[in-house]
Amino acid sequence: MSEFVGEAVPDVGLGAVAEPAVPAWAAVFSLTLGVFGLVTAEFLPASLLTPVAAELGVSEGLAGQAVTVTALVALFSGLLAASLTRGIDRRVVLIGFTVLLIASNLLVAFAPSLTVLLVARVLLGIALGGFWSMAAATAMRLVPSAVLPRALSMIFSGVSVATIVAAPLGSYLGGRYGWRSAFLLAAAIGVVTLVFQLLVLPRLAPRGAARLGTLIEVLLRPGIGVGILGTVLVFGGHFALFTYIRPFLEGVAGVGLDGLALMLLGFGVANFGGTLLAGWLLERSLRGTLVLMPVLIGGAALLLALLPAGVAVQAALVALWGAAFGGVPVGWSTWVARAVPDQAESAGGMVVASVQLAIATGAAAGGVVFGIGGVAGVFVAAGALLLVAAVLVAARVRVVAPRPGAGAAPAVHA
Repeated sequence: MSEFVGEAVPDVGLGAVAEPAVPAWAAVFSLTLGVFGLVTAEFLPASLLTPVAAELGVSEGLAGQAVTVTALVALFSGLLAASLTRGIDRRVVLIGFTVLLIASNLLVAFAPSLTVLLVARVLLGIALGGFWSMAAATAMRLVPSAVLPRALSMIFSGVSVATIVAAPLGSYLGGRYGWRSAFLLAAAIGVVTLVFQLLVLPRLAPRGAARLGTLIEVLLRPGIGVGILGTVLVFGGHFALFTYIRPFLEGVAGVGLDGLALMLLGFGVANFGGTLLAGWLLERSLRGTLVLMPVLIGGAALLLALLPAGVAVQAALVALWGAAFGGVPVGWSTWVARAVPDQAESAGGMVVASVQLAIATGAAAGGVVFGIGGVAGVFVAAGALLLVAAVLVAARVRVVAPRPGAGAAPAVHA
């Protein structure tokens, strides 16, 4: 699993580096477990705000800052992790993030006050942003480039599973054993992940010389800035929609509580399936997949807003949206890994920061549109934005083909 065909090779094209001779799937799965544990911990407070606020003696609004602080710290961690750890074995760094995950969940589980809880969530933000920024770069060193999309789809499937199970699991455990039990379970998941990573992750000596200035250097490379813009537009459009999915389904589509729960479950299950399918699609056409995903999401949003339809059609459109979004993080991670192979960690950090920015701006812009045109206006505007993003990706984003062999010069298609 840890045998590589060589260390750094002479710079060619975009700075290609050697790739593994055979895929280390067990190591890839250890990253999946890490993603699952991190995203589960990130989402748990959403289903536990009421009991957390009551026990700590604060408002639900203040308790909700546990989510805000995690996202804010993750943004900076994603940008800075590569440069601040540039001289450390990547195996040690990734395992360190898992240790932070465990420590964060244990601190939350025993937190006597909101202050301690927020400190714990800062630790989670560091681990979350850092782990995400290095995921694609690490996958590049664990599998041959031809199967990188498949490896990334495996890693990102951890997000889909966490999205499906975190909220209901947190609600169940919180109601039956108290909210702290949910974070104890999250810590236990982290321990299992840590043991597995210790067993299967190979040594990964640091490569490149990532510094703070590297971020600017990478952003100024041909085609990278427009790719980051495409990332922001696609993720921003999605989160503008997803923030208002419940008001739309209840207020415009007239879906009841039971139907809403089933639709959201269908979204999650479809998202998991779309994540796995994306690996197969990306191996055949990276550009085609990057364009197809926002077209499907934007088209589904416009049809939901403009097409009078029954519950069955609405459920199908929501599921299509979920499946299409499953391919978005996999697709953009594959793009950045191929576009900047010599500085994939720094570029991955920019993608992490772009996603966090997109979440914030998408939700905020959606709120402005909601005030002007209602929730249907949000779906029309965001759907149109996603179609514009698809045109931008098709016309301007540079796509790098997978290298046919280690050290081969990549083929770049404008």
